[in-house]
Amino acid sequence: MNYNWNWGIFFELSPDGRYTYLETLLIGTWWTLATAMSAWAIALALGSFVGVLRTTPSPWLVRLGNAYVELFRNIPLLVQLFLWYFVLPEVVPGAIGTWLKQMPNASFYTAVVCLGLYTSARVAEQVKAGILSLRGGQRMAGLAMGLTLGQTYRYVLLPMAFRIILPPLTSEFLNIIKNSAVALTIGLIELTAAARSMQEFTFQVFEAFTGATIIYIILNMVIVNLMRVLERRVAVPGYISIGKPVVTH
Repeated sequence: MNYNWNWGIFFELSPDGRYTYLETLLIGTWWTLATAMSAWAIALALGSFVGVLRTTPSPWLVRLGNAYVELFRNIPLLVQLFLWYFVLPEVVPGAIGTWLKQMPNASFYTAVVCLGLYTSARVAEQVKAGILSLRGGQRMAGLAMGLTLGQTYRYVLLPMAFRIILPPLTSEFLNIIKNSAVALTIGLIELTAAARSMQEFTFQVFEAFTGATIIYIILNMVIVNLMRVLERRVAVPGYISIGKPVVTH
């Protein structure tokens, strides 16, 4: 393959004359993390609420929660992003639409809302599964002690459910970091967009995307190891087993 490798390209100035290409990738990484963390806050809060709705005794609340999950889970993420960014400003009243179009960092806020709602449907499914995996007696015991239904969820069911679903929640958080790459389609210069910009200006495509890949791997490894530590700290002895699998002969 006739390709001119140039790993020193990371330390050359980018066309803006202010940052090197390595600094540009790191700035993109910051936007990736800012987008993912902000969207995760929405996803975790809203997903937990919807997940609880889907396990309540009220059939109407269950149907409402199911409709929310099916709506946001079955529409592709990229389609949702385009709907939020291109279609929403055109269908709302004119003044609001103009404000949305002229809002500073509109692509960032749009990506955060879109990723947050999309991921919240997936988190709701995990929360529902966690609650339903608990023994039915725990709910009845909480109510028998005089707790309201809301207090039973808060003090009895959710603390145990979240311990059970920590591994799948970790996967969802990793997914939200990776899914943030779609925001480049609406102009957000996150990590993938920064790498793409680098390769377009320098034609060093392998170096650009190798750098981005290494950064993604580092981020994911840090998050996975932090979550493993958290899983061990919150594990209930004798209830949830955290550690190496037992090998039997």
